[in-house]
Amino acid sequence: MAVRQFFPTLLYDEQLGDEALLTELEHSVRTLAVDDTAGRRWSRDHGYRGYTSYASLDDLPRRDPIFADLKRLLDKHVARFAEACAFDLGGKRLKLDSLWVNLLKTGGHHSAHLHPHSVVSGTLYVVMPEGAGGLTLEDPRLPMLMAAPTRRADAVEGMRTFETIRPLPGTVLLWESWLRHEVVTNAAKGERISISFNYR
Repeated sequence: MAVRQFFPTLLYDEQLGDEALLTELEHSVRTLAVDDTAGRRWSRDHGYRGYTSYASLDDLPRRDPIFADLKRLLDKHVARFAEACAFDLGGKRLKLDSLWVNLLKTGGHHSAHLHPHSVVSGTLYVVMPEGAGGLTLEDPRLPMLMAAPTRRADAVEGMRTFETIRPLPGTVLLWESWLRHEVVTNAAKGERISISFNYR
């Protein structure tokens, strides 16, 4: 029997490769969570259990050299992913459009969403205590499955309707921005720290 695969959904999964930078990033995120009054207010008003700079700070790589160092590393990861996706960029490179930090407390989650107006989105996982919420990816064909039966629990990775990734600290995950994803509820006793970003 010949079975061919078409239209794959790619997920880039690689280590950042700089332990010292991870430690400095954790310190910077925790400092922002204390100092960024507007971000704390936005998080409270929008039911975000913890802190995010998503709606308050749009200049982290200019504001803090640690985030500038991170951007340089992310640029390389994103360039490799763009090549794996066979993007025809006309000799140009994708550019960082936005970058924000997330400090998710116990019980916090982020419902399913996508990132419009971007090409590649991703997250760097800085602190992931035992039980921290992973990233769930949704099969992009889900709205068109109509009468299709559900997949068996023992289906191989990539064949299930939802796939949950449980990254380790230092993991960089990248995906195309149209891919719906969500952050699973943080069941850890500690805080889950990540840094998310978009390239266009």
